[in-house]
Amino acid sequence: MNQLKILIVGGGIAGMSCAISLAKSGHDIHLVDLDPEWRAYGTGITIQPATFRAFRQLGIDGEVLEAGFAAKGTRFRLVDGTLLNEVIIDGIEPGLPGGGGIMRPALHRILSQKTVGTGTNISLGITVDALEERTDRIDAHFSNGQVESFDLVIGADGVNSKMRSLLFPNAPSPHFTGQGCFRTLAPRPTNVDMIEVYLGSPIKPGITPVSDKELYMFTLTPEPNGEYYPPEGQNARVREVLQGFGGLIGEIRDSIGPDSQTVYRPLEALILPKPWHKGRVLLVGDAVHSTTPQLASGACCAIEDGLLLADYLDTSGSIDLAFTAFTDRRFERCRDVVESSVLIGAMELAQAPSSDLAAVYAAAMLRLAARA
Repeated sequence: MNQLKILIVGGGIAGMSCAISLAKSGHDIHLVDLDPEWRAYGTGITIQPATFRAFRQLGIDGEVLEAGFAAKGTRFRLVDGTLLNEVIIDGIEPGLPGGGGIMRPALHRILSQKTVGTGTNISLGITVDALEERTDRIDAHFSNGQVESFDLVIGADGVNSKMRSLLFPNAPSPHFTGQGCFRTLAPRPTNVDMIEVYLGSPIKPGITPVSDKELYMFTLTPEPNGEYYPPEGQNARVREVLQGFGGLIGEIRDSIGPDSQTVYRPLEALILPKPWHKGRVLLVGDAVHSTTPQLASGACCAIEDGLLLADYLDTSGSIDLAFTAFTDRRFERCRDVVESSVLIGAMELAQAPSSDLAAVYAAAMLRLAARA
């Protein structure tokens, strides 16, 4: 297609990935984000092999490897810290690691700098309040009172997407899975060179190195009533649920104090049925396929959305054909990630045998190794 004037609503991983890829194709990109400071919240994220491949396709793998941590595999331990086994994981492509981690603010910095470098027009502190479809354009009514016309709009505004509500008022909401996730930042001992997971308890903690000096400890907990823990109570809750754990998990637990950085969220998931577009508006990322962290592949899916959307807009004869073909290609892969992650979470809650969990996980990761 010829150059299009495109509005992207939401400046997270999905929105920035779309901006970077679409700008490369020569389109006129405008991105808005409601946060006037365009910040990234949270501690770290785990990076899977397919996510490293997506980073490479986006052109940021070098920066991610420099700012993050390349792990050589995963260690599995018992509750007391006893080592069960190590699994060495090769990268999907030469020069890429088989896993690792990065601080979420560091990834945001890399992506935002790349987005700015494409010449994308960025407006902060505003969002879209209404959309008005015309014959040859779509008018966006912004929260600051301005109205501007675009050829198409991409909604990338996250799990609680306002754009989803505007397009599909009767769409299902994300559902709570019965688990919560705490992420706690801690110093990285020099001997922690792999991701570590502790097995054998209804509480599932683990460790991901995210830089030369830092790691984050993740703690998955049963939360059947969907409890929300305010920031001032999150560190105490982590110390409480990790009583009885040994090894590095126990050491981090005992080191947690009032100033420790912990982030909590109840785990929710959503796979929006097709279609993902209406007229000239398309939803991507967590707005249509929000997942839980069991496969650590939400970022991968978000980046793949941006990469593939650019391809379909470049090669399809119309916006509707591009959006339809894009959704048809993305739906099954994203559904697999969401449903497999939720299944693993349900198995964790049911205290399924570790061998059964490992089988489901390995099969899902093998499917993810195929190109999107």
